[in-house]
Amino acid sequence: QVQLVESGGGLVQAGGSLRLSCAASGRTFSSYVMGWFRQAPGKEREFVAGIRWSGGSTHYADDVKGRFTISRDNAKNTVYLQMNSLKPEDTAVYYCAAAPSGYRAMIHYTAVIPYDYWGQGTQVTVSS
Repeated sequence: QVQLVESGGGLVQAGGSLRLSCAASGRTFSSYVMGWFRQAPGKEREFVAGIRWSGGSTHYADDVKGRFTISRDNAKNTVYLQMNSLKPEDTAVYYCAAAPSGYRAMIHYTAVIPYDYWGQGTQVTVSS
């Protein structure tokens, strides 16, 4: 059974940094794409960043490019989201997700549909 457990959220001032972690278990993830999504109150869940576990190809939403970095640690089966230069509009619950059959172009994984597994979410609050 796949389990995704996020951690690292919290309260930070604008301009600050946070690193989110997603510990994945229950499966070999070498063929997966892992994604980070976020959902603010009253808004739809939106794509933030994705990484192909094998090879490490990445893709970012336009509004986080240059500020956020997604990475993975194969030995720890963990995916990270380093968030720098945080803005109040980054405030949301951040979710880790896993998409099997991760062999399509990365743009395909910006939608919610390809992801079969989701974590419980971690709150990120950026104060102005």
